[in-house]
Amino acid sequence: MQLADFDFTLPEDRIALRPAEPRSSARLLVADRLTHDDQRVSDLPNVLRPGDVLVINDTRVLPARLSGERRRETSDGSGIARIDATLALPDSPGRWRALVRPAKRLRPGDIIHFDGGLTARVATAPVDGLAPLVFDREGPALEAAIAAAGAMPLPPYIAARRAADSRDLEDYQTIFAAETGSVAAPTASLHFDAPLLAALEAAGITRETFTLHVGPGTFLPVKTEDVDAHVMHAERAVLSRAAAERLNAARAEGRRLIAVGTTALRLLETAAGDARRFHPFDGETAIFIKPGHVFRGIDGLMTNFHLPRSTLFMLVAALMGLNRMQALYAHAIRADYRFYSYGDSSLLLPGGR
Repeated sequence: MQLADFDFTLPEDRIALRPAEPRSSARLLVADRLTHDDQRVSDLPNVLRPGDVLVINDTRVLPARLSGERRRETSDGSGIARIDATLALPDSPGRWRALVRPAKRLRPGDIIHFDGGLTARVATAPVDGLAPLVFDREGPALEAAIAAAGAMPLPPYIAARRAADSRDLEDYQTIFAAETGSVAAPTASLHFDAPLLAALEAAGITRETFTLHVGPGTFLPVKTEDVDAHVMHAERAVLSRAAAERLNAARAEGRRLIAVGTTALRLLETAAGDARRFHPFDGETAIFIKPGHVFRGIDGLMTNFHLPRSTLFMLVAALMGLNRMQALYAHAIRADYRFYSYGDSSLLLPGGR
């Protein structure tokens, strides 16, 4: 398939710059392959079936956007350059791969001085804008320094229209956040709040958690016209043995597994074997889900509305069919749904309600 097959036109005023308040008041487009209706996320206890299992990513977003100075000893003062770094993936204690800008200003051995006294050495030359940074501390001390010096790495389509602020420290973190390591929120989970969790529990709808640390590659555009030629970014994920066994038991009981977010879907499809049984997983997944993919791990997906020409729109097209998703997005645009990370949500049920 060609990249142009996944295009659509989105009015700029449909891009949400702030989340709904309260979180569960966001709109929810509920759709199967034939029908759809407009509801609210707070309606989930009535939309889902008793016994359904929501599979949720418990990653915590790191304030991973750092600003600093590269300083070299020169006689004319030209050794100082402003550098922005967005942490991408941890390599080892005290060492992160980071997207750096401008990458051409950096060479191996350079020291970047960030706010709060935090420093990092460039280990090797940047490749495609990605450089390994070795910090002057590790463990809790490094995490605390990053939390103090960093800003929330808002998606480019929000950051281009407003700067991150103190509200984003809470708004861009899910209620499930526990394991620190992401540079982007699993945004489908941003719609959950305490009253909704209580209502879901009362309705007999359970949840299972895993961890997938979202990297900045989730924001990178597809640059190849032939979709099959695109190389997917890798992300670190963990599904415990106990969680895998509980998911297998739920499936054996005929209960539906609903992935909350594309990260949950990617993890479940990675961990699902040929017999549709889940196996423990601890590693990196670079699974690229596009039309033609045979789903083995899920029965439904709750997800926000995605960018045109993105791998995430390709994923939902694989689940529901490209023509169906184009029609659903056209409806969402006409009906004034809010798009992207802080926007509204959809519940996609390919097997029916």
